[in-house]
Amino acid sequence: MHTDVTPFDLHAWQEGNRHDHRAGWKGVSPEFGEITLTCPLPRTAPESIVSEVRGGLLPTASFEARGMHVEGIRLPTLNRSTLRVGDRVVYVNRNRFGATLEQRALTMRYAGDHYRLAALDKRGYVLTRRPDEEDPGVTVTVRESGRGSRRRLSVRVAGRAEGGDLALGLIFAGVDRSTLTRVGAVKAGISRVTHFWAESQY
Repeated sequence: MHTDVTPFDLHAWQEGNRHDHRAGWKGVSPEFGEITLTCPLPRTAPESIVSEVRGGLLPTASFEARGMHVEGIRLPTLNRSTLRVGDRVVYVNRNRFGATLEQRALTMRYAGDHYRLAALDKRGYVLTRRPDEEDPGVTVTVRESGRGSRRRLSVRVAGRAEGGDLALGLIFAGVDRSTLTRVGAVKAGISRVTHFWAESQY
């Protein structure tokens, strides 16, 4: 079901203790109902970190990063990751060496549709579903603002969206997207060079 989406906000939340700590974003979409983004879920397996969005009329979406590199990180990264919406795996591609924000954007394929996720800056991003012969497409813009307990995510949708569009757009608020930005890409490049140099010394 494609529908117009009223702008809405998700607010920061956290609960639990050190061994069962949960945090993320919660809010209500007038069209899709209550939405909870948990980022990350309590860890149940070594070398795995998962963020999840669920609720209302949205299909559940999860983003999992696996490997030794996830130990000690706060959010799933784009490296060695798997994205699922409902019971489908979303195919994700990115150009690690892109020079511009557009070149570094993620391209995705889900349920026969093609998507692009591009950073606006370190606190905001936009997901675009490409138009086709049957639909003019949609954009989901997500931006974080505020500090501490007053942090919030503003969600704005242009075009008629369905639950999968919104789930895909929101799950990336629970992902480390830094490598999609200019500064993050430079830092990642320096890290790769340093890592390769260190390995070559053995």
